[in-house]
Amino acid sequence: MQTGRIAAALGLGAMLAAGFAFAQDDQPAFGGEADTAYAEALWNALRDAGYAGDGAIQMKPYEGTEPHGAILQTFWAEIEVEGARGMLIVKRNFGPAGISVEDVSNDPDGNLDSVTVMFQREEGYAPDSANWFWAKYLPDGSLDQTPDGMALAGRTAGCIACHASAAGDDFVFSMDMQP
Repeated sequence: MQTGRIAAALGLGAMLAAGFAFAQDDQPAFGGEADTAYAEALWNALRDAGYAGDGAIQMKPYEGTEPHGAILQTFWAEIEVEGARGMLIVKRNFGPAGISVEDVSNDPDGNLDSVTVMFQREEGYAPDSANWFWAKYLPDGSLDQTPDGMALAGRTAGCIACHASAAGDDFVFSMDMQP
């Protein structure tokens, strides 16, 4: 059984208590120095490609669900990070609760709460989670953090626990977009 499926069954709190948030060498499985450095390179690639930051390409917003936000924009692309190409899924998360699609359409930058990203890294990076690297950025490109200060970047336990429940074995949810 994959660690992510165990996490989904146990719940995130139990998983963290059981030690699943740490790699075998007692280094954090996410949020460490290597993850934050890679997340910075990923943000720079997103910004350079126009997928994040000032003047980012805008997509049609739609009503979302937790944990991402009341209104979302989602898109897929292929991008290069540190010389390696991979599949990219970007979800722009808008809030607060009660915000409308029209509000976001009229002021996407002013209503942006966070940007969550999945980037499929090279084969062997994380075979038990389809080689995905997750990151959650604040609108300025800095990494969001857990309540105890761990950067949300890398093989984040909460992301894996949720995405392990996606149909198939690719850790990706799909949806029907409304016209």
